[in-house]
Amino acid sequence: MPENAVLERIESFECGLVEVTGGEPLLQKETPELVKILLQRGHTVLVETNGSLDIRRLPDGAVRIMDIKCPGSGMSEHNRWENITALTKRDEIKFVVSDDSDYRWMKNVIRTRLSRSEASLSASPVHGKMDAARLAESILGDRLNVRFQIQLHKILWPLEDRGR
Repeated sequence: MPENAVLERIESFECGLVEVTGGEPLLQKETPELVKILLQRGHTVLVETNGSLDIRRLPDGAVRIMDIKCPGSGMSEHNRWENITALTKRDEIKFVVSDDSDYRWMKNVIRTRLSRSEASLSASPVHGKMDAARLAESILGDRLNVRFQIQLHKILWPLEDRGR
């Protein structure tokens, strides 16, 4: 879709908050420029990224929501750890936890690699795999400074309805 069409569609919602997500937005070379234009137009812009690419490409002012992939995802070898130093207190690091092993791994990453990060932390159970109550209880029991959330999109929209 041409940039002008994207911008027109966004403006048609008359909403000040825009989240750029879906697959990996940083794979599109135009994403940083789109984010810059949206910021210049007064939007608050969130960019949800899988954390495998350099997030410093995003303009100042964008809120980065960066995944750190747990081993259960099969993608943890793609984590770009140097991105952590680019995050600020307005940014967020997100873990999606599939089992107790992922939870222990997340806890270790928080205590070792994220001890100096200002970014807020959140953890979600993998829908249909990790029991949400169990994850919440573990976070509380370990007194982790982590916001618990669920994968709401998987509850609201069945797989065949996503991406429309």
